Amino acid sequence: MRLSIDHRTTYRFTAPQGRIVQLLRMTPPNTHDQTVADWHISVDCDARLRQHRDGFGNLTTMLYAEGPLERIEIAVAGEVVTSHSDGILHGTFEPLPPALFLRATPATTADGALTDFARTIMGSRVPLAGLHAINDALCRRFARSTGRPEPGLTAAQAFAREAATPRDLAQMFVACARAVGVPARYVTGYCDLRDGGRATAHGWADAWVEGLGWVGFDPMLGLSPEEHHVRVAVALDAAGSSPVAGSRLGEGEEELDVEVTVSAQ
Repeated sequence: MRLSIDHRTTYRFTAPQGRIVQLLRMTPPNTHDQTVADWHISVDCDARLRQHRDGFGNLTTMLYAEGPLERIEIAVAGEVVTSHSDGILHGTFEPLPPALFLRATPATTADGALTDFARTIMGSRVPLAGLHAINDALCRRFARSTGRPEPGLTAAQAFAREAATPRDLAQMFVACARAVGVPARYVTGYCDLRDGGRATAHGWADAWVEGLGWVGFDPMLGLSPEEHHVRVAVALDAAGSSPVAGSRLGEGEEELDVEVTVSAQ
């Protein structure tokens, strides 16, 4: 499948900013299951862009812009060709051992309720079957929230609610997998499956299964990610793989607007 992606992030400031530094995790890698046919990042002001890889192996771009700036728009566009893989990753760059992804973060620490949920569903199942069961159970348990994810909301806090965003569901899956001793990580990317007619940047999870390697799980769908998904970055939690992170030098408040279009060609 050939997916066309347009992702625009606009910041507006109530006072001019003297300098902006941003870390962009917005470039998908080439793997055996996805090929980047075209990809570019543009900024609507004078800026320096520097390409790097972070400690998780993600492709990153550092953006440096000097002020005064009252707004800045970061536009990402391109096309990615994806293929069916039964959710199993092939040919990804993996600089870290799977065991590192047993490490909990404040956002993905399983409390008693999450731990009991994960262990009850896993039961005596083999890991792959148990992980699919957890993925399906999370999908069925929560109504889908279409709002912007609440900053700072943890997996344990989200589990106590009736509705969840894709980010919250993925962090809950990561917490559940680690609670039963399975390395798991958060994945940011894109998906062309729409909710209310609008595609958005998406989040799901990977879990390490002995004999198979990394396997993707999308608890928003209750399925493994396939050719409708484009993976971009991985980390221990959503904050560690967020598309944009950085700092600004200046007074005033900021307003953020994000528009994402994903379509199959």
